[in-house]
Amino acid sequence: MTTAHEAEDLRSRLGRARRQSDRLFELLRPDAIYERAIPERHRFIFYLGHLDAFDWNLLGVKSLSLPSFHPEWDQLFAFGIDPDGSALPSDGAEEWPAEKDVRNYCAETRRRIDERFAKLDAERVNVAIEHRLMHLETLAYLLHNLRHSLKSGRDEEAVTNGSATPNTFVPVPGGEATLGQEAGHFGWDNEFPLRRRPVNAFAIQKHKVTNGEYLRFVEEGAPAPHFWARRGDAWYLRRMFSEIPLPLDWPVWTTQVQAATYADHFGFRLPTEEEFHRAAFGSAGEAERAYPWGDATPTAERGNFDFHAWNPLPVDAEPLGDSAFGVSQLVGNGWEWTSTLFESHEGFTPAPFYPGYSANFFDGKHYVLKGASPRTAAPLFRRSFRNWFRGDYPYVFAGFRCVAKH
Repeated sequence: MTTAHEAEDLRSRLGRARRQSDRLFELLRPDAIYERAIPERHRFIFYLGHLDAFDWNLLGVKSLSLPSFHPEWDQLFAFGIDPDGSALPSDGAEEWPAEKDVRNYCAETRRRIDERFAKLDAERVNVAIEHRLMHLETLAYLLHNLRHSLKSGRDEEAVTNGSATPNTFVPVPGGEATLGQEAGHFGWDNEFPLRRRPVNAFAIQKHKVTNGEYLRFVEEGAPAPHFWARRGDAWYLRRMFSEIPLPLDWPVWTTQVQAATYADHFGFRLPTEEEFHRAAFGSAGEAERAYPWGDATPTAERGNFDFHAWNPLPVDAEPLGDSAFGVSQLVGNGWEWTSTLFESHEGFTPAPFYPGYSANFFDGKHYVLKGASPRTAAPLFRRSFRNWFRGDYPYVFAGFRCVAKH
């Protein structure tokens, strides 16, 4: 049971997240709600129902023991999918319910939960809030991949100096990296328990690898990233609502496989999760930082995250605070791939009310990402949060930086 003050704060945060997700669906033009923007994923109509069905199943049914008023839809919208290319979904648009009926279902779930909100457990409400915040980003991936003619909106003005930014290697002394979350604080099951790992000294690139750097790789025969488009003799970048000539000083967004291949081709490697933590949060002889720039609360002025923009900024854009060792943009402007597989660790225990959240993806195919993208919500900046995707998944707003091999 939460206190009245806690309940009001949670209600406000959930309401804000609901409004944010509602605004995303407003970007779709009429009938685009039934489009499948990414072959591996559901149609948008599923996600319209899923966000509130998840809340209803977790908060209404499991927490408040409320009777279901539409059990078929509770199940229909319960779970997303993460198939590989060998088992793509084949459902037709006509197989899904009418949009107005789904919206009515969502409104009713919200009404019934809100009537009894004060009785809800804070941890489960936080799960519902962060689940929705994570979907704000995954929905952005889908929207980005949708044809421009099927959505309304406009990109922010592009900021670029038109040339690739020099990328040096920064030495990071050996030390300790703290992974995970302290008991008593909110986190997802894979964030627990708190664990410390020794890290040897290494050198890591100051900046994320840019489009300009990656262009050299493509010119040597590598496949272009998913977000690039060839128009005649020139390369363009597909933004959320438009295309522009490829900004050479923006971070390149790739798959993990492409990132690892690039690094190996030029005699480097990707950082491990522990090395990312050391570069981002470590310091020389001091306590680890909450964020790369220090312990100050994240704000839009600090970097390109928390829905600040749809698209990247140059890798040397300011203000984006460096870490204690002088490494830039370790949070914001794009997630960063690591070489670490997403798998179980010592002390891992699945959450009893969401046992498949992490465990379903301990399959040797998913890799850990750290940092944040322009569309990552502020609560997910915490040091312990872990993102993950398949190594060949091309739609994520994720780039990388390299570590020098010894």
